[in-house]
Amino acid sequence: MKRRSVIAVLAAATVLGLSACGSGSPSSPGGAASSGGAAGGTDLTKVSVGVIPIVDCAPIYLGDKQGFFKDEGLQLDIQQATGGAAIVPGVVSGSFDFAFSNLISVMVAKDKGLDLKFVANGASTTGETGKDVGGVVVPAGSSIKSAKDLAGKTVSVNNLSNIGDTTIKSAVEKDGGDPASVKFVEVAFPDAPAALANKQVDAAWILEPFMSKAVADGGTVVSWNFVEMSPKLDIAGYFTKSDTVKSKPELTQKFTRAMNKSLEYAQAHPQEVRDIVGTYTKIDEASRSKMTLTHWTVNFDKDAFKTLGDAAAKYGTLSKAPNAGDLLP
Repeated sequence: MKRRSVIAVLAAATVLGLSACGSGSPSSPGGAASSGGAAGGTDLTKVSVGVIPIVDCAPIYLGDKQGFFKDEGLQLDIQQATGGAAIVPGVVSGSFDFAFSNLISVMVAKDKGLDLKFVANGASTTGETGKDVGGVVVPAGSSIKSAKDLAGKTVSVNNLSNIGDTTIKSAVEKDGGDPASVKFVEVAFPDAPAALANKQVDAAWILEPFMSKAVADGGTVVSWNFVEMSPKLDIAGYFTKSDTVKSKPELTQKFTRAMNKSLEYAQAHPQEVRDIVGTYTKIDEASRSKMTLTHWTVNFDKDAFKTLGDAAAKYGTLSKAPNAGDLLP
């Protein structure tokens, strides 16, 4: 299945910005807007940030709660979307000042001529097989036992031509299977456990906190696709338009500093991560206590970035492998 062109996606940017991305008003076009009412009479700059309702985004919620962004003079307007492919148009159109996305979504946008830049890391694999933030899950009794068995099967991912199918194809090929024969379909992460249980798909790629639920319902992880690509793989990051980095360097630096503090805080306070995930998802406390947490670090691993970009080009998601220097801070 051919991926939708970025041009087509941008045509729907207005709709996506107002519906798929959740409630809340976008900031003024081209940058953040000033908003008064801060403690001590200090004005805060309102910054809209697009995120996905998964455990990976816990740091920005924690950082907001801890006051890291307020300390930089920023007032966050956090808005939710289904995935990176829906978030990119929001940044390009100006609905979001910054946004969280997996690396491939931004690589694809860059490949299509959109000038975007990461400003902070967002989430990384734990590097541990058997204990990572996401994997390919099959239902009880499935004949699929490893990645190569996914050949010829229907596998759900949250977005097509993205980091899910790219890393799964790599895992299938490494295990001796035919990556081109895997049929990928789109299913949002919250809906994936049900799609798997109802046998609408043969396997589902699921991230926490939803993967733990699928496993608790009898599912088995047959591929830890992130770890299998690279134990140092960065999964996602926070990005903006390159024009914002150039024209609003102070705003960008403030956001990056606060985001980096948030990443470090989340890594050091796992229980607080589990608690705050319950404020922006419907996962109950018992399920949150069992889920595997993402690894959060400030620096990007450029070698792992190259491995991911090369794979995306190999499997046709990109026309060519990206240059890390063009996208990473």
